[in-house]
Amino acid sequence: MSEESWAVAVDVQEATAPSIQVDFSKKVDRPRGPRDIRGDTNGNSKPEKTEDAIVDMAEQSLLNKLIRKSLVRNRNQVEVLQQDPTSPLYSVKTFEELRLKPELLKGVYNLGFNRPSRIQENALPMMLAQPTQNLIAQAQSGTGKTAAFSLAMLSHVNPGNKWTQCLCVSPTYELALQIGQVIEQMGEFCPDVKLAYGIRGNRPERGVKLQEQIVIGTPGTVLDWCTKYKLIDPKKITMFVLDEADVMIATQGHRDQSLRIHRQLTKDCQMLLFSATFEDSVWRFAEQVVPDPNIIRLKREEETLDTIKQFYVICREKEDKFTSLCNLYGCLTVAQAMIFCHTRKMAAWLVSNLIAEGHQVSLLSGQLTVEQRAAVIERFRKGQEKVLVTTNVCSRGIDVEQVSLVVNFDLPVDMAGNADNETYLHRIGRTGRFGRRGFAVNMVDSKHSMDIINQIEMHFNRSITKLDTSNLEEMEKLMS
Repeated sequence: MSEESWAVAVDVQEATAPSIQVDFSKKVDRPRGPRDIRGDTNGNSKPEKTEDAIVDMAEQSLLNKLIRKSLVRNRNQVEVLQQDPTSPLYSVKTFEELRLKPELLKGVYNLGFNRPSRIQENALPMMLAQPTQNLIAQAQSGTGKTAAFSLAMLSHVNPGNKWTQCLCVSPTYELALQIGQVIEQMGEFCPDVKLAYGIRGNRPERGVKLQEQIVIGTPGTVLDWCTKYKLIDPKKITMFVLDEADVMIATQGHRDQSLRIHRQLTKDCQMLLFSATFEDSVWRFAEQVVPDPNIIRLKREEETLDTIKQFYVICREKEDKFTSLCNLYGCLTVAQAMIFCHTRKMAAWLVSNLIAEGHQVSLLSGQLTVEQRAAVIERFRKGQEKVLVTTNVCSRGIDVEQVSLVVNFDLPVDMAGNADNETYLHRIGRTGRFGRRGFAVNMVDSKHSMDIINQIEMHFNRSITKLDTSNLEEMEKLMS
């Protein structure tokens, strides 16, 4: 990751709540040694390296955190499976109902939180319950889950005990910093609660037990602190949080290190595990880590195509595609558009040609750092650029209400060359958001491309209308 200055956006409760940012001055500095909840970081070591597989997933997770400065409007229903089905199911609509310490409640409201998010309504009572309860929760970036388990840790610790009581493991340095920043801000009015970062390059004095009640870190360093350097007594840990579990198990090393940390803990330690996805591999891992869990998961909401008109355009080559795209702009009143290309080279070619035509265009590709991508998306969201040309980097998780047109300049295909229906759905789902009408136009430049369109039609049981972009009168009629 780049060491250039960047800002970390903290999830806040409502779309109307103020955006809260923590600025790192000059560099993303690594904290060294003990620190007060209210203190500043110092030190300047480089972030730890990870394998490509986990970097891709973790970067996407971090990107989602950076671009979501308010809670996502999640319409998914929350499904709660209690370990004890006879126990009453508690949920809260206000933070006051949780009977938090006044200083914590003040920290919550100071962050701009107004009321609990959907997942917090059910998760917080379980996380704060006495006797303690274990939890496995499906929670994506922007749902308020980081704030939820941060609040749980701050509520859980006994400030009078000068040893580590809460341990949170995250797959990368950057994501660990994200969590730490939330805890610091939420715990601003808890001066006796201390926080330490268990990340590579942070080397407290050997043989001296940490006095910080909360440690946030990456698996390898935290494991060393527990076993090699004896900075933490695992038997005194009473709450263990494992965040981004699906990212964590993307590499064998992180998975094994997390399990080794877990084996050091007592049976009475409260276990909380969070994952954006609940694939079989995640479930198997969660079952190893969290005994007798309560489970919170999102009921899958099928993305609807009802508000999206779908078309295909027959073209011969990329120049024809570009001409058709320009004709679309001549016919449609386009608020903002997203155009998907298969390769970076094609995306760059298209951007240069659109700029030559006078369009305000930005390019989003995997060559950009996470921070640069977040900045591009933020400018697009603010309307500073009207057209966003991208590869698959941007197909998921970006909700911009003004997007009225999605163009598949290149159709999405899987490794076998068949239609990638899931990617297609995510791509065209960037338009028609929040009940608005949207248009999806697919460029077809070969018999194989036409086969892809037919596969997509069969999969979704929807017809895709042929569009002649050279016939403006027909276009206006079909797209009205």
